[in-house]
Amino acid sequence: MNTSETPAAGPAEGPGRAAPEGRRSWLRDHSELGVSVLLFAIGVLVLTDALTMDVSISERGPVGPKTVPIVVGIGLLVVAVLLAVDVMRGGRGEAEGGEDIDLSEPSDWQTVLLLTGVFLGFAVLIGPIGFPIAGTLLFWGAAFALGSRHYHRDPLIAAVIALSTYYVFNNLLGVPLPGGPLMGVL
Repeated sequence: MNTSETPAAGPAEGPGRAAPEGRRSWLRDHSELGVSVLLFAIGVLVLTDALTMDVSISERGPVGPKTVPIVVGIGLLVVAVLLAVDVMRGGRGEAEGGEDIDLSEPSDWQTVLLLTGVFLGFAVLIGPIGFPIAGTLLFWGAAFALGSRHYHRDPLIAAVIALSTYYVFNNLLGVPLPGGPLMGVL
């Protein structure tokens, strides 16, 4: 037997070193299970909220306010279980294949963090300043985070979108949104 053909075991190799690589490979091959766990958790949350909802007899019709959340919650649980079974049987999600996406580039965490900050700012400000102003800041901030640098045009477009959304929900659909300081004007 020629000793030059057999690789020598170095310090990085050995019986104790193969397990972490194997586990890491298994987790990488079954990463879609994270989506399944997330869907299952959201399904449990939706079902819990729906089943603990206080509904008076006068508010119920043929289909009460609990019906849709219960159906959605059960649907989320079923999809989570089916996804987990598919992943455990070897199913894999298809890799992104868009024309305009460079898969070798890393994620743009600055954009993700900016969008997260804009959304959280909207959630905090909608009560005190109302939907029209908070919505304008949301749409303008999202456009800025996604790369638009038209400082004169973007706020006007954002204001038109926010006011249109406010009008449609508040006046046409009957879904009251907080008006804030503009309540008397709108």
